[in-house]
Amino acid sequence: MQTNFFVKSHGLGNDYIVLDAENLSFSLRPELVIRLCDVHFGIGSDGILLKVPSEKADFGLRIYNTDGSLAENCGNGLRIFSKFLYDYKYTQSKKFTVEIMGRIVHCEITGLFDGKVSQVQVDMGKANFHCPEIPAIFSKEECINENLNCGDKTFAITCVSMGNPHCVVLRNELDMNEVLTYGTQIENNEMFPKRTNVQFAKVFDRNRVEIRIWERGVGHTLASGSSSCAVAAAMLRNNLIDNIVTIQMQGGELHIEIDPEWNVRMTGAVAEIAQGTLSSEVLLQI
Repeated sequence: MQTNFFVKSHGLGNDYIVLDAENLSFSLRPELVIRLCDVHFGIGSDGILLKVPSEKADFGLRIYNTDGSLAENCGNGLRIFSKFLYDYKYTQSKKFTVEIMGRIVHCEITGLFDGKVSQVQVDMGKANFHCPEIPAIFSKEECINENLNCGDKTFAITCVSMGNPHCVVLRNELDMNEVLTYGTQIENNEMFPKRTNVQFAKVFDRNRVEIRIWERGVGHTLASGSSSCAVAAAMLRNNLIDNIVTIQMQGGELHIEIDPEWNVRMTGAVAEIAQGTLSSEVLLQI
């Protein structure tokens, strides 16, 4: 494998660049993350997945948003990273563990096409509704179907952590103008000291929910694994769905299962887009 080798893959249209820290001739600084994720001056991506060493799990993963900040969790990123590990022979096992900022996540390859990974299942951990741990500044211990005033609108929200913060907004209809207008306002609301991911959700029936996503540090995205898990947990907590549900996004759908202890399992597709070597010219521009 060449120095500065990269792979670009997507999970339902949510695309990431994958790099191996041990195979880079440079350190991945925030300003370089921003440049590489830029569609005009870099490769173009919703973020970067960096393989790093781990003493706690089989592999370590560092997740960068397009603004150079670190993310605590990413379901699509974990599926993409799992595909990278298996396809590029870092492991021959279809089950392995990944450490993200001290958290251990269990991944399993559940689908192959022409010898390449096409589907991955991830145990995303436990949904947590305890406001101080999300974190969300709120007068109650939990924020379940509460009102949030945002500009000229009032939204019914449920807050939950999937290792990263989420604010789920229940809507009767989904409106992209609303997502683009209020997504950033909710993300940066003073209620969320570390900002938050935002999902606008419409429940169709007990087993299907459609969502639109505003991702913290990224903006509007076509799909998000942790967002899908957060929505499923929030809707189940409000008794609007059953414990097995399909989350429909603009990029496709994910299948989510939640056990009685609020452990969340996600299954979905993944595909590679391209591979190559980073040019020294890109690195010299930073």
